[in-house]
Amino acid sequence: MREEVKVIKLSGSLNSTTSQEFRQNITKILEVGVKTVLLDFQDVTFMDSSGLGALVLAFKTLRAADIQLVICSINEQVRILFELTNMDKIFEIFPTQEAFNQVLLSKT
Repeated sequence: MREEVKVIKLSGSLNSTTSQEFRQNITKILEVGVKTVLLDFQDVTFMDSSGLGALVLAFKTLRAADIQLVICSINEQVRILFELTNMDKIFEIFPTQEAFNQVLLSKT
């Protein structure tokens, strides 16, 4: 049986230096077999365009494998970047991991 949700807690900066490791983690998830990936941004302090590009690539890769990608706990800088690029319309974003869990529980 597939695990329902895989939570990935990101921390620090999501930029050109760290986005390669992030992409490798996404590839590993494809091998595990989950239905939903929750990216917890609570400890992310900064994200640039390289990090955003890695997120979009992860979204497309996971969607092709029929895996949903959702995000929670973004800070103000990340939220503004999402809004400026209209990515807030693409990604499903929850204020906290608890809010995501409540929605998930309501679907079962």
